[in-house]
Amino acid sequence: MSDRQDDRGLEPAPARDQPGRPLVERLGLGFIALVVTTLFAAMATAAWAGGEIFLAVMAGMGALMTLWSAVATLIRG
Repeated sequence: MSDRQDDRGLEPAPARDQPGRPLVERLGLGFIALVVTTLFAAMATAAWAGGEIFLAVMAGMGALMTLWSAVATLIRG
């Protein structure tokens, strides 16, 4: 076991020396994610109205996960 390894035998991750994404790129990616979120939400609403509960739940989860990624993109950079 080398000096750099922890007790699990793993070496630490290398330091991130790359700059974050520019603000314009983050806003563009966030906007695209919001458009996809809107499409997922529309699909969930239509599926719910049509009685397809499973499809509605899956599309709703897709909308929430896409919205989460949009927020993460804007915050994390």
